[in-house]
Amino acid sequence: MDLAQIQPAGDREMEEMDSSTVPILENNFQKTHFPGMVRQKSYIFDGHGNYYNKEWDLIEGNGKQFCWYHVELPKGKQKLSQSAQHLIDVLCPPLKLQDILSLVSNGPFCGHVDGALVFRVNSPGPPSSNFTFRLAARVTENSVITVSLGRVPRLGFSPVGRSLLSEIPSIETPRRKRQQGSSIVIREHVLEFLLTMNHSEEADNPVPKSVSNLVVHVIDTHVDHLQDVVTQLEMELDSVELELDQGGFALKKEMLDDRRFPKMHLNLQRLLQVIAHGEQVFPRVKEKCSSKHWFASEDINSLEELIGRLRRLKENVGFLANRVTAIQAGLDSWQSEQINRKLYYLSFLSIIFLPLSTITGVFGMNVGGVPWTVQKDPALKDGFRNVMVLCLAMLILVLLCFIFPALYSRLSAWRQRRSLRRNWSYNRRSFLRRSVGIHESGSGGYLKI
Repeated sequence: MDLAQIQPAGDREMEEMDSSTVPILENNFQKTHFPGMVRQKSYIFDGHGNYYNKEWDLIEGNGKQFCWYHVELPKGKQKLSQSAQHLIDVLCPPLKLQDILSLVSNGPFCGHVDGALVFRVNSPGPPSSNFTFRLAARVTENSVITVSLGRVPRLGFSPVGRSLLSEIPSIETPRRKRQQGSSIVIREHVLEFLLTMNHSEEADNPVPKSVSNLVVHVIDTHVDHLQDVVTQLEMELDSVELELDQGGFALKKEMLDDRRFPKMHLNLQRLLQVIAHGEQVFPRVKEKCSSKHWFASEDINSLEELIGRLRRLKENVGFLANRVTAIQAGLDSWQSEQINRKLYYLSFLSIIFLPLSTITGVFGMNVGGVPWTVQKDPALKDGFRNVMVLCLAMLILVLLCFIFPALYSRLSAWRQRRSLRRNWSYNRRSFLRRSVGIHESGSGGYLKI
């Protein structure tokens, strides 16, 4: 007989339970894959100003070499848990769940997690919004892992080539044709895009020679990204003010109906929240990095300059918020003027038609005794007079209802003034009586206590 046949029933039930739970645990720890959902970039730097693309293996560098791994989360309508799943898919292993949560959670953070310096400036908000910024970094001595929401301009590196900013531009006109080798034509939409940029291109990025250079580069590109958004808002606000000066009723009505300025004010508040997160996190990053032997002192000074830029940027955003508030107040006052003008027209019409409606109402009463009519019945000749007396009594009652509060307040004030005057006169008489008694007693003008 087989040994499994004589095994106790309890042990066989335990084995069946264990065998049924094992696939569930495997399914729970099975890695999910989201091909094409996130963009990955990985570089290796030799420490002498050169860099190379490398495969995604999350291995740290050796000696002077250090690696950089960057993940771009998609900007779309997704939950925070989905972003965490995307990071688990590309960063685990070797990262643990604690590392993933420290990179993807909302809010400002700076601290050491599992021996690595982790900081983030993730703002809460819909990921599809252009004013929701998320940047997190995990820094060790020989590797840096960064996570961003969408593309951050100038964050990556590209081979050095001819930059568009080094070209000699020319204006595009219908009659003028481009000559070979003379200049490059800059179209209007490209020029508007370049005006919003406060930085160079990826090809002009200086290649970092240490991890501290790379950390400064990541924070610098984040501040540049915020500056680009603020510059774009300034240009948009300038164009809106110009349109308001040149526009008429239809344009102002459209802006009020679209709630354009309240939305812009909300976006500015989100931007202020992102900048406030940076003001909380980056000084702590500078403080913690100053104690690292591999973080250069020049990069500490660079971090201090970036913190100063961030504070000046916060002041600029505050000025923009005040401008938006002033424009919205101007539109509200214009809307109030339009409403008052319409009410004036309605009141003018009511002044015209009120006597007419009164006359038609009086002579349209179905009672006897109405003058200038053929009603000659003696039994009904007092009906018109009685109705007019009743209307007059109702009018007096309504007027009393409106006038009574004012009369009551005036009467109360008069009674208070009368009581105060009476008390003052009584106190004055008593004081004079006491002073006369003192002079007659000859005590030198002093009161006895």
